[in-house]
Amino acid sequence: MKRARALHHLRTTAETCADMATRPRSIFPLRVDELWAAGEILTQAAEIDTVTVALVVDLPPGDAAWLTEPHGSQHWAYAARLQTAPVTLHWRSASAPVWNHALDRPVLIWTVADGINEDALRAIADNDIDDVRLPAPSPGLRAERLADELAVSLRALRACTATYTERRWKPGKLEPTADALWHASEGYLDLLGATESA
Repeated sequence: MKRARALHHLRTTAETCADMATRPRSIFPLRVDELWAAGEILTQAAEIDTVTVALVVDLPPGDAAWLTEPHGSQHWAYAARLQTAPVTLHWRSASAPVWNHALDRPVLIWTVADGINEDALRAIADNDIDDVRLPAPSPGLRAERLADELAVSLRALRACTATYTERRWKPGKLEPTADALWHASEGYLDLLGATESA
């Protein structure tokens, strides 16, 4: 898509986060506290495949391991109409750094406390983002972060494997359990690859 269209989707996602924050907790127990932009939209690319965002939720890191979908996230994304938008969602824990090997120096776009960061959106539109991006981590900090996230991901993979093993031959739909195992596996392998190539 054209860059202008991608910027429109980024703003719309921020507005959607703000709207979803007003919805009843009894219907949407998963709460998104922050929206960060990452990926192609932070480059000078004229054509962008997808708008990559990180949604920060108030869950422990193990409940939002890399590339997994926390409980309630599909319901939230469906209500927010993000499942059909050209947006790639990454769920991140508020108890851990939002950045990693794939979310390189992301930009904070929205918070539940402060609303939409218009300066950040303007900076992205103007291709002048150095002042709004997170600072680049040192090689040591990056390696430490990868190791921490890999350990969290391995615990999530083991938990999902145990759940799948327990549910495998029981009545009922196995697809949600299998999907959770697939996401946890994908996240672990992605982090393992990043660790090995670091």
